[in-house]
Amino acid sequence: MHAALDILALVAIVGAVAWLARRLHWNEPLVLVVIGVALSFVPRFLEIELTPDLVLYGFLPPLLYAAAIRTSLIDFKANRRAIALLSVGAVAVSTVAIGAVTRAVLPGVSLAAAFALGAVVAPPDAVAATTVARRVGLPRRIVTVLEGESLLNDATALVALNTAIAALTVTVSPWQVGWDFVRAAGGGLIVGLLAAAVLAFVRRFVTDPVLDTTLSFMAPYVAFLPAERLHASGVLAVVVTGLIMGHKAPVLQSAGSRIAENINWRTIAFLLENVVFLLIGLQIRRLIEGVRAEHLDWTQVVPPCLAVLAATILVRIAYVFAGTGFFILIRRDWWRWAEASAVSWAGMRGVVTLAAVFLIPHGTPERDVLALAAFTVVAGTLLIHGLTLPWLVRRLDLPRPDPAEDALQAASLVTAAAHAGLQALDRAVAPEDSPEVVAQLRERAMRRSNAIWEQLGRSQSEVEPPAAAYRRLRLQMLAAERASILAARDSGRYDDDVLRSALSAIDVEESTLDRVQDAAARLDDELVTDTRRAGDCEHLRQAPRVMTPRTPGICEDCVREGTTWVHLRLCLTCGHVGCCDSSPRRHATGHFRGTGHPVMRSVEPGEAWRWCYVDELLG
Repeated sequence: MHAALDILALVAIVGAVAWLARRLHWNEPLVLVVIGVALSFVPRFLEIELTPDLVLYGFLPPLLYAAAIRTSLIDFKANRRAIALLSVGAVAVSTVAIGAVTRAVLPGVSLAAAFALGAVVAPPDAVAATTVARRVGLPRRIVTVLEGESLLNDATALVALNTAIAALTVTVSPWQVGWDFVRAAGGGLIVGLLAAAVLAFVRRFVTDPVLDTTLSFMAPYVAFLPAERLHASGVLAVVVTGLIMGHKAPVLQSAGSRIAENINWRTIAFLLENVVFLLIGLQIRRLIEGVRAEHLDWTQVVPPCLAVLAATILVRIAYVFAGTGFFILIRRDWWRWAEASAVSWAGMRGVVTLAAVFLIPHGTPERDVLALAAFTVVAGTLLIHGLTLPWLVRRLDLPRPDPAEDALQAASLVTAAAHAGLQALDRAVAPEDSPEVVAQLRERAMRRSNAIWEQLGRSQSEVEPPAAAYRRLRLQMLAAERASILAARDSGRYDDDVLRSALSAIDVEESTLDRVQDAAARLDDELVTDTRRAGDCEHLRQAPRVMTPRTPGICEDCVREGTTWVHLRLCLTCGHVGCCDSSPRRHATGHFRGTGHPVMRSVEPGEAWRWCYVDELLG
């Protein structure tokens, strides 16, 4: 009963604190650690010991897998050089440098134990850094690098820690260190690939979402446990498996299975991540009591702990800036100094640091001081980096992810997909197929595409696009339908299975009604297509960027016909202004079909993107 109450209390505290932190825009990990520290001094309340086995076997595999399946394998490969330099190079340099500082400030600690502490505090946390990075709006490339680093750096740190622990009792040669790393990395990679292959093969025969989710819950341990048994890196095996399974999910899983897996893993990740930070704070009283048991004066403890914290922060800054300077000299497509500043300051530590320190054998001189130093690094980096990173990002003026640019990319992508679907429809339709059904399918194929284009234009207060009106009215209809079904349920005239199925159908449709979020018009910077994603064709190359509109601010055809429009498009051949495909008459597309003029440009406020009708490219 006591354990059940502890679990209930943990979940309740996590839920309440996370809710409050999000409403007040606070740093969730930091708030949970502070709450945990306060609760640790409450007698007989949540006396939970954070053991290495609990973290390394209970928390770490599912947390890594949940992060890996959400990570883009394509983006990971594109940034593999930066990720490797941080997850391997930064951890190795930090281990040595922090170990040297520890040895200097704690003379009673052996060199092997000092390096063990260096390995413990070297890897930034997989959750804390990216949570803050996404909240403050760091560029996506930096977030991808931080995520990739945090997925792999634990493997490097644990190999270094195991080597340092071995050196406490026997002499370890450089050859042994190199072999341990190769075996851990190579073995973890092979086991991860094999686990992914086995899971992918089994998943092809599992179509039920419940069974598929059950298989998904097993996946991290299918990779982790064999790797650890073979003395390879279980962390790397889980990451490789998760990256591959996430990348292959669209072809291996049904739509229902993907939706279920996404929701379930998001819930698990939320609970585990936040429970872990609460548990970190709950350990402080136990650590303080351990230091007191060694009869050490606080003047002998606090300065070394602060020195280790300072070394942890400064070594990362020095490494990132040194690496940035080197690569800027030999190649141009590298970080700018502002990006390097953000990466160097996003070094929050977390649960692996605090759990790994307890792997240092009992009997090691000043072991409790080393554990307190590890906690100081965790709490200190969460406090210092977590509170100052938003300010630093604002001062560096790094470009935040732009909702308008996202909407432009989505519109181009979904339009291309819709056209592919229409081509498949043309090939599949038979003479006996109903023309009404075919027309309905065509309209449905373009509805989502048109809704996304609508997000780019004028604000909803000026004109309500059709997609917004559709969503508003359909939600009212669904609410009435749900109320009718609930009334039928209360009457007792229908079977429960039938009622649940009908309610589920309404829930599914309601969840697919995307909110129309208008991209704010920017008066000083027009929305153009990102050069990395811009299409290239003869029509776009020949079309001008600017053309004088024949009828500024109005669709000339709509005015003549007495109809209305949603957004306006400018023909870059003759200056004709027509309405978009979300408008009832679609005069811009009609103008292209009638004249063959290939390229149009949006003339909505704050927009300058172009579209080639012939090649269906965004330019």
